[in-house]
Amino acid sequence: MPKPIYPVLFFKPITAIGGPTDIIPVPKLAQIDNEMDYECELVIVIGKKAVNVSEDEALDYVLGYAVGNDVSQRAWQIKKGGGQWSVGKMFDGWAPFGPAIVSSKIITNPQSLRISTKINGQTVQSESTSDQIFGVTKTVAFLSQGTTLLPGDVIFTGTPSGVGMGRKPQYWLRDGDVVEIELENVGTILNKVVYEKDIKAKL
Repeated sequence: MPKPIYPVLFFKPITAIGGPTDIIPVPKLAQIDNEMDYECELVIVIGKKAVNVSEDEALDYVLGYAVGNDVSQRAWQIKKGGGQWSVGKMFDGWAPFGPAIVSSKIITNPQSLRISTKINGQTVQSESTSDQIFGVTKTVAFLSQGTTLLPGDVIFTGTPSGVGMGRKPQYWLRDGDVVEIELENVGTILNKVVYEKDIKAKL
């Protein structure tokens, strides 16, 4: 695909946030077509109110960094969502991140970190944040144009190659899979995929 001129944006609700060892719950709607995917991503946490900031001052508004998984259901994101990406990304617990927020005073260059994903112990993504099309400064500056970023806002910044949708054959997450995502100098999150089951009443 051609590189976009501007970042491609979508929103996840606060209920999508998950912890570094929480399960990734998969509701019945998200099990349709079984196209559940993983995306390891550098996560930015905003530290102070930011609006119309420049790229040169963007890092001044960053509290720190974490690593996250932008869990995505590709059928709802691309085929069934009517062009609305959030439909395939908004489910409860589908934005696990952590394991901590590492200060931007410690990580002074967020564009030089190794990032990777393992599924059940097998490496499926392994790249560097230097490969990002839009780095942290461009992302924060762009998002703040006419839109106020508030302390505590969480920004997932995009994933490298190796996602299930792009593999041949395609590889989708299944019930019971364990997703391990690591970012250099930040740490690792470990989340198990758990399908919602039918609950039958016991008489």
